[in-house]
Amino acid sequence: MKRFFTGLTMLCLIFMAGSWSAKPQWISLFNGKDLTGWTVRGDAEWKVENGVIIGQNGRGHLYASPVVKNFEIKGEFRITDQGKGANGGLYVRANEPADNPDGFPRGYEAQICHNQEAHTGWLWKPGKPTGKATALLTKDGEWFEMKVRAVGDSINIWVKDQLVMSYRDSEYKEGKFAIQCHNPGMTAEARNLYYRKLK
Repeated sequence: MKRFFTGLTMLCLIFMAGSWSAKPQWISLFNGKDLTGWTVRGDAEWKVENGVIIGQNGRGHLYASPVVKNFEIKGEFRITDQGKGANGGLYVRANEPADNPDGFPRGYEAQICHNQEAHTGWLWKPGKPTGKATALLTKDGEWFEMKVRAVGDSINIWVKDQLVMSYRDSEYKEGKFAIQCHNPGMTAEARNLYYRKLK
């Protein structure tokens, strides 16, 4: 009987240790079929084709519904110049401006751009390049992976599994995720979007 209880105690301890060390699970932001759970703001046209979110023909933002504070988000992105330059972004802790919901989000942007100094991987605040990326690893028309981690005032961006930006800022504490199509004459695309909440 003593062995039984000793064994039972050990199993409980192993189970509890596993529970304490378990990482938060990744949650899909996109069902791969339509824009359920997303809100369109601005003039850009958004659609889904073959498991890809596509933004074209204007300037606008596509907001996901979760409101989060501390998190990681990852996905695959591509922007393509069709004659007027290509510029996009993945916004985090973002909210629609109260005075103009179709305007630029109030939050942080992980920049996606291949043709300017503040390029893919830079951290932007509204209208302002803020955290410098150490390398430009992307090019026009090419899919790439990007991940953003924000915990408290610490914000980090990875491009192609390489940490390219670390910055501390506490202005925006919570908000939504959003994808940007910056201008007409380009296409912004995203797929395989997942996030997980962190403490």
